[in-house]
Amino acid sequence: MTIDLPTPETPLKIGTRGSPLALAQANETRDRLAKAFDLPFEAFSVVAIKTTGDRIIDRPLKEIGGKGLFTREIEDAMLSGEIDIAVHSMKDMPVLQPDGLVLDTYLPREDVRDAFISPEYGSIAQLPEAAIVGTSSLRRRAQLLNRRPDLNVVEFRGNLQTRLKKLDDGVASCTFLAMAGLNRLGMEDVPKTAITPDDMLPAVAQGAIGIERRINDDRTAEMLSAIHDTVTGQRLAAERAYLAKLDGSCETPIAGLAELHGDTLHLRGEVLRPDGSIAHADEISGPIADGAALGTSLARTLLERAGPGFFDWHTN
Repeated sequence: MTIDLPTPETPLKIGTRGSPLALAQANETRDRLAKAFDLPFEAFSVVAIKTTGDRIIDRPLKEIGGKGLFTREIEDAMLSGEIDIAVHSMKDMPVLQPDGLVLDTYLPREDVRDAFISPEYGSIAQLPEAAIVGTSSLRRRAQLLNRRPDLNVVEFRGNLQTRLKKLDDGVASCTFLAMAGLNRLGMEDVPKTAITPDDMLPAVAQGAIGIERRINDDRTAEMLSAIHDTVTGQRLAAERAYLAKLDGSCETPIAGLAELHGDTLHLRGEVLRPDGSIAHADEISGPIADGAALGTSLARTLLERAGPGFFDWHTN
């Protein structure tokens, strides 16, 4: 099949959130497509779309609707034809897409680890008792309180630059961001220390960029296949199946990470109470081709261990 490639006159429209990190991810997608098909950058148009999650920054995500807050307006624009593809941080993505859309292209995964960020301290262990810690992540909050129940964890919303400014203003002693975002923005000057997954298991799909398209758009599907990273897709198949079985959202503290070792996939998972009072963790290994089944199996194990009602805290 001969692809009708985009041109500067009829560019492929790439939808994204408007934060510096989101724009960097959209530009990476554009650059990879341009290189794959020997096209000028002008054959692509990056369209920034403000989402509900970007507009409301004074309340926790769990209070205003969860992960879909960062995708809904972008997906609506794709369904209406305003954009052709959407570039997402995969850790923000719900496990199910709206009818008519599919998410099946992933770029090579960046560093999966969380970053401890503080101008004064070098690690969680160095924080003094009752130190103020800022994070917008329910997962990180639960993990921190599980390890250090003395900490005072406060809400830290906003994009990367906003959170760093709050830290500079002394609102908290430290905060946490994904190493992937810092790396993609080239922020070498940020006072950061990478946290090993053994100490803080990351969010499902952290560090991965996903590209969503209309399910019946064959031209775009063929173009995206040229930049899809198979290894990242294999890892995320396990992680997102695990998340789907747990019915994960921004209202649920869930961590998970799949890694490949030869022909074997190794998946670790952790579920926690939001206050960190209880945590359950386990791991599973098996053939890479069985990734989704492994994810479902690990989730089932954790659900059984946690018992009925473990995730019902938010309905009380």
